[in-house]
Amino acid sequence: MSDTVSESDPDRRSAGSGTEQRSIADHRSIGDRLRYLLVLSRPRFWLYLAGPVAVGVAYGIGDASELFTPVTVALAAYFLVPANVFLYGVNDAFDADVDELNPKKEGREARWRGSRLVALAVLASAALGIGTIAIAPRVAWPYLAGFLLLGAGYSSPPVRFKTTPFLDSISNGLYILPGAAAYAAVAGIHPPLAALAGAWLWTMGMHTFSAIPDIEPDRAAGIRTTATLLGEDRTYAYCLACWVAAAAAFAAVDPRLGALLGVYPVFVAWVATSSVAVDRAYWWFPALNTAVGALLAMGGLWLVYPITEVLG
Repeated sequence: MSDTVSESDPDRRSAGSGTEQRSIADHRSIGDRLRYLLVLSRPRFWLYLAGPVAVGVAYGIGDASELFTPVTVALAAYFLVPANVFLYGVNDAFDADVDELNPKKEGREARWRGSRLVALAVLASAALGIGTIAIAPRVAWPYLAGFLLLGAGYSSPPVRFKTTPFLDSISNGLYILPGAAAYAAVAGIHPPLAALAGAWLWTMGMHTFSAIPDIEPDRAAGIRTTATLLGEDRTYAYCLACWVAAAAAFAAVDPRLGALLGVYPVFVAWVATSSVAVDRAYWWFPALNTAVGALLAMGGLWLVYPITEVLG
């Protein structure tokens, strides 16, 4: 009698079937986790960090040949995806209990589903951020370090800026630090103070506007933010003040920049006085910010390579 087991043996078929099922389940599990990581990184908001890098490079270079260097490419690559995995991974991990009550997590975003792979991805993204400090010029270090510190401190204890009214708004200046780092890396000097101030005020308005749809879920969860403290109407006024001040600061750098940033006060005034739901208007910002950012970047490039030469 043969020592081998017949393929017709039901036990063998069952074992083989189980192994195959486990293999398929493992592959599906990895695929699901990778898809979850993609959702966690907020693809609609990728340009919120990568866009400022493009703007910073555009205004920092002295010649078009400086656009693509190892440092500029590395910064753009890091802030396009890994930085978003780091930022939103930390945010979602420490907001897991709060997000159970947040309706935004049922559609375009996802509730925290921590696993070893996800945790390692967030830690690896933080490590890559530290790596950008190693390859960037010293003048860019404060901005890169500031991004990592504020990115972690915004959501994680002991500081958890997001639960302290006004500090939650101010700390969101972290979004413009990639642009400041890129400018410093290519120009070799710090960005103009007025531009830094204007960009920081812009992020304060952006953050606080985005918190308006969360007022009720945050109150229900016992979370205190600038928006929960002020209420909807006064939060609109706060955003308007931030964006008017941002436009004025940019106007001090160049009146054309101030005029471009003037679209934000107009936008928030329109939303506040119209029948448009704020949670709907919130999702228009990626398109608005992309358009404004593209115009800002092109303006910087035209300083180096005038449009008359392009058209000619």
